[in-house]
Amino acid sequence: MTLKIARRGQVPPFIVMDVMQAAAAREQAGEAVLHLEVGQPSTGAPTAVLAAAKAALDADKMGYTLALGVPELRSAIADHYHDWYQLSPGAERIAVTTGSSSGFTLAFLAAFEAGDRVALASPGYPAYRNILTALGIEVVDLLTGPEDRFQPTPALLAALPQPIDGLIIASPANPTGTMIAAAEMAALVGYCEQQGIRLISDEIYHGISFGAPAVSALAFSDNVIVINSFSKYFSMTGWRLGWMVLPADLVRPVECLAQNLFISAPTLSQLAAVAAFGAAEELDQNVVRYARNRAILLNDLPAAGLTDLAPADGAFYIYADVSAYTDDSAAFCRQMLRQIGIACTPGTDFDPRRGHQTVRFSFAGASDDMAEAARRLKTWLKNLPLA
Repeated sequence: MTLKIARRGQVPPFIVMDVMQAAAAREQAGEAVLHLEVGQPSTGAPTAVLAAAKAALDADKMGYTLALGVPELRSAIADHYHDWYQLSPGAERIAVTTGSSSGFTLAFLAAFEAGDRVALASPGYPAYRNILTALGIEVVDLLTGPEDRFQPTPALLAALPQPIDGLIIASPANPTGTMIAAAEMAALVGYCEQQGIRLISDEIYHGISFGAPAVSALAFSDNVIVINSFSKYFSMTGWRLGWMVLPADLVRPVECLAQNLFISAPTLSQLAAVAAFGAAEELDQNVVRYARNRAILLNDLPAAGLTDLAPADGAFYIYADVSAYTDDSAAFCRQMLRQIGIACTPGTDFDPRRGHQTVRFSFAGASDDMAEAARRLKTWLKNLPLA
């Protein structure tokens, strides 16, 4: 007898994780890999965070915490909004989560019913789509491009043939690195307020920008759900810690969901993360390196033959059109890894319809690796037949 398998587990894979596995297999076979596939800092947690973690291990029993997080971390996050954005959401509206991933799950469960319609930009972070699909929520693709800087606009929303219940935005965005300026953010938030659309703002790359700082959607409404993380700017990926800033009416629903689904975020990570907000000098040096890496790739990729690149205003990605060389970005990435030892992510992870002609390079690694990758790509693409 064949036992039932739920359809919700049949979502597409998170392709970058498969790329990481292929790269690891190559390394285990004794061959070197330049890692331009993974969206995580190559640096560890700040020194102050490590010291706080060691102190906590000696002093705390590491039991469960409150579902919404330890009070001192929630207060530190609230203070962070005052320091960075001159906003005062209040610690009572902060929910600490097991990474941003559980934040998205909690937000989608609290804000939407199965069958609701939620719009998002394509290309965009694949887990949005896959979590929504697993929860029975309909994904509405907004096919963005260079003309709208790969970001949703009120015009794109107004052109949809049916109403939507929610919108997910990301600024800076993954995979394109584009950002939403203050005027455009105000217009988007205002449109959603007028139309009764719940807005979820992914702000996990705040702190990593290469011009004007990122604008928080929270500056324009207390009804938005903001999701952030300690994984990117704060360089604490494996600590699995994030947070949400919630509208007042969603605090209790999210708390109840968190109690039942996760109990609490990791205690050690929470206690240590309080120190992260005092580590700006160290963390900003990481951003200096990202800026250097970005400059290397933006200069050298066009020289290698990849001339159609997204603007990369923030985050640590460059989204590149490779249609001159392939109509199968997944095969292109496999060939690149096999022949020149560079791991990068096919665009199909971010854009199911058009991603077969794009790839994403992460420049979160060492500057020497970026320069070497550009050198290898220049030689490789020069000898690669055009599509």
